Amino acid sequence: MIDFKKIDYLKEGNKRQKRAFEVLTRYKVFEKLSSYSPVLAGTVPIEIDIEGSDLDIICEVDLRFEEDFLDDIMFSKLIPVETEIKVENIVVNGIPSIVLNFMLEEFPIEIFGQNKPVTQQNAYRHMIAEYRILQEKGEEFKQKIIELKKQGVKTEPAFGMLLNLENPYEDLLKRYNND
Repeated sequence: MIDFKKIDYLKEGNKRQKRAFEVLTRYKVFEKLSSYSPVLAGTVPIEIDIEGSDLDIICEVDLRFEEDFLDDIMFSKLIPVETEIKVENIVVNGIPSIVLNFMLEEFPIEIFGQNKPVTQQNAYRHMIAEYRILQEKGEEFKQKIIELKKQGVKTEPAFGMLLNLENPYEDLLKRYNND
């Protein structure tokens, strides 16, 4: 299985993955976020992204020190000065979280932080489950997922539709995530 905790695999991927690697490397995104254990999650790593899909970077962030996290991002010059940034504090599954959205070149970037190890965050766990399913079901299944996404269906519901899952967000984790 691919080690999704590093981004090196992107160098050998499809055109969009290679381009994502170039941008993430040029801006030293993972270096600048290294103290937060960043992982690229979502659709790009598992090659089911569509035009406009963002690069989801999940981090372990103790929100008691949210200001330090935001300062680290701003002072590291991770985000170019002229870039518009949106910061939100939200609660996901009862866990306080922070979300930053901005653009780096042609890529929408979303940095998501929770006070939880990244490999235990649902974004990572869903990605691993979806990767396993894609490996098992093959290219035709993958193309059906991509087609549903192009029609506006979110990733987990797309898997749920094709796998007849009642609650895709929970069922994907229960049935396909053995970690």
